[in-house]
Formats: sequence, C-alpha cells, structure tokens
Amino acid sequence: MSKIIEVKDCFYKYDDGTEALRGINFSINQGEKLAFLGANGSGKSTMFLCLNGILRPQKGQILFNGAPLNYSRKELLKLRSQVGIVFQEPDKQLFCSSVYQEISFGVLNLGLDEESTKAIVENVIGELEITPFMKKPTHFLSGGQKKQVAIADIVAMNPKLIILDEPASALDPKHTEIVRNMINKLSEKGMTVVVSTHDMNYALEWADRVIVFESGRILAEGKPEDILSDEELIIKSNLLQPEVIKLYLKLCNKGILDKNLAIPKTMDNLGRYIENVIFTP
Repeated sequence: MSKIIEVKDCFYKYDDGTEALRGINFSINQGEKLAFLGANGSGKSTMFLCLNGILRPQKGQILFNGAPLNYSRKELLKLRSQVGIVFQEPDKQLFCSSVYQEISFGVLNLGLDEESTKAIVENVIGELEITPFMKKPTHFLSGGQKKQVAIADIVAMNPKLIILDEPASALDPKHTEIVRNMINKLSEKGMTVVVSTHDMNYALEWADRVIVFESGRILAEGKPEDILSDEELIIKSNLLQPEVIKLYLKLCNKGILDKNLAIPKTMDNLGRYIENVIFTP
C-alpha cells in the first residue's frame, strides 16, 4: 500500500510555550481510514494543521507523495487542493454568501472554467445530498448543514486526502448520522480519510487504524480493536473503552465467551457470538 503522507520526527511549540508536538512519526496510506484519538490538547489538531501546511513544524519533516512539503505560496495552494481540512467549527471555514458560491469557490481557484465548475459542484451537491438547501444563504444553515457544506467544499476540489477534525462535534443524532454517511461515501470512492474523534465506538467500527496522541506524543497505533481493548492504555490516554469491548471482555472473564475469538467491532458481532453459545447444543 503506497504512502501518501510521511511524518518524520516533527516538533511544534506555540508562543506560550506549549509543546504541542514532541517527536511525532507516522505515515498515512493511500485509501486508508485513519482515526486520531486522544484527549483535548494532546496534539491532534496541531498535527492536522501541519499536514495541510497551515503550520510548519519547527523541527522534523513532512513528506507528501514522497516529496518534502514546500512552503512557498504557490506550492501551499497546490498542497491544500490535495490535502483538505474540514475544521471542527464550520463557521471558521465558510465565508461565501450562498451554498453554491461556497462550494464553487475552491474549484474556481483551481483554474477551472465556470461550465466545468458548475458540473462539478452540482455533482457534489447531489452526491452529498445538499440539494434541499442549495439555494439557502450559508448564515441561515443549521450547524449540521454547515458541516455538510464544509465537507462538500473540500470534496469538490477532489483531494487525495481529506482530514475531518471532530466531524460530529456539537451535532444532533440526525446530523451526526448524515455526516458519517458522507464520510463513508468518500471512503467507498477510495479517498484517504483521516478523522479525529472522541467517540470510541465510532472509531472501533469505522477505522482501519487508529493513532493515539498523548501530551504531544504518539502513545500507540494499530488496529482499533487491538488498541481499544488495552485497558491500561485506555486509562493512560484518558479515553473511554467502547461499550461492545467492555461487555465482550466481561463475558470472556466469566468464561461465557472464548478469549481467542476476534474482538467484536459492533454489538451485532457480539450478538452473534452470544447466539452461538446459547443455541449450540
């Protein structure tokens, strides 16, 4: 699997002395679904800003498609068309008066003509189910709708990698489901997707791999079922263990389930294990 991003020994300290990144090393593979986990202030958002060139590591190196990032204005614009960020608060990202203008802005900046832009924007609006509020002014949208438009903003530019910082933050259950369905569609199309989340149940079910940040360092990385079943690691990183893993481990400790079974990612998976125990003669 080819690497789209490589982060090598990166450090970043803010002016107030906060050491946000302290020797970070990891890579992101093409087409991967990767979740960043960790408490607030652990370094996740700072790392995102470095991946897209908004911040520049004070030490270390970031490679995109094998080449070190170039921080000239021209090259940063090119990078940001390929590595897009959807911020936690969409109001920081939306600035055009209408939804259509907002989604078309980035595409026009890539140098496409109006006819090509119109075709791209209409396709994205349809695919991401934004049509019902396409003609609304952006400032009249709900928080969930703004998040949908912010994602469409980035998707319209057809990036190789999309980064979503807490995409379900402050959303009601309905809009959380809508946004997660949008993320699934992007993954199914082969786009590389990186998400930061405090929802361990979602990380377990969705991600191919997770990276756990703690105080500016990487505490652990690996398959979500392996990382999130490590009770000592969960405590050290101030995370909450997914309910399905908690229940599975309790059933194993009571001898009801076999510890050699694959760790279930969903309650449906766990339910099938229990059914086999109950109904097996």
